[in-house]
Amino acid sequence: MRKVQFNKKEHYHIYNRGVDKRKFIMDEEDLERFLESMAEFNTALPIGSIYENSFVKKSQNAQLGSSASKLVNFVCYCINPNHYHFILEQLGENSISKFMHRLGTGYTNYFNKKYERSGTLFQGAFKAIHIDSNEYLLHLSAYINLNRRAHKLGSEASKSSWEEYIKNGLEESGKFCNKDIILKQFKNKENYREFAESSLEDIIMRKDMEKLRLE
Repeated sequence: MRKVQFNKKEHYHIYNRGVDKRKFIMDEEDLERFLESMAEFNTALPIGSIYENSFVKKSQNAQLGSSASKLVNFVCYCINPNHYHFILEQLGENSISKFMHRLGTGYTNYFNKKYERSGTLFQGAFKAIHIDSNEYLLHLSAYINLNRRAHKLGSEASKSSWEEYIKNGLEESGKFCNKDIILKQFKNKENYREFAESSLEDIIMRKDMEKLRLE
């Protein structure tokens, strides 16, 4: 039994890493596949294997993922070679668990097929923490958006929602996260950028790892 019980319209820090701390993002193709999986599997409606379909139905599934049938709202995310962090809002009954099962199973099938391996890819069940304060939400968003810097990943394949948070004039098709709960608390995106960068420095200096459960 999970210690954390998921409730509708509540926000949660969801994270996990590769089994035995292994990489599950080996190259840019894997990164793009994981990102597409985050969108494709975010629907309460039935969906076939992304691998089998080879994303032929990409536009159809993307429309499903952006509709009222979504299982979760992403607030922010980061995907690194051997671990990921999400802030998710649950939209329906047990919908975070449903989404994470689809994501983990679908991406593992793709990865195992590509690299001719078998077995589990992630380290057990995904981890979850209820975000129970606005302060935690804001500082966690900074850490997740700037996770690449925190881990000094250099040129390794990784991706976060940082650019979506700080870039102006982003096309509608490029909007993935529901950012209002964060950005509405700041005068503009530049103010959020300054807050996030300062917050990351404080987190690293204090080594405040226990609260954020950092990898």
